[in-house]
Amino acid sequence: MVAGMLTTVGFIPQIVRGYRTKKMDDVSLFMPILLSAGMALWLGYGMVLSDLPIIFWNAVALTFNLVIIALKLKYKRQRASPGE
Repeated sequence: MVAGMLTTVGFIPQIVRGYRTKKMDDVSLFMPILLSAGMALWLGYGMVLSDLPIIFWNAVALTFNLVIIALKLKYKRQRASPGE
C-alpha cells in the first residue's frame, strides 16, 4: 500500500501546478496517455487477481493521469483560441 501511495501521489504536484498556472506547455501529452494505458492494464490485472492494493492505487493513478490529460487539452485549446 505504501509503495502504491508513494508512486501515485507523485502526480499531484503536476495537477496542482497546472491548475494554478493554467499552463501545461511543459507536459508531454504522450507520457500520461502511455501511463494511463499501462495503469488500465494493471487495474485489469488487479481485478483478475482481486488484489485490492493493485486495484486501488492504479484506479487512483489512472484518475490522476486522466486529469493531467484533460488539463493539457483544456489549456492547449484555450491558448489556441484566446478570444473565447
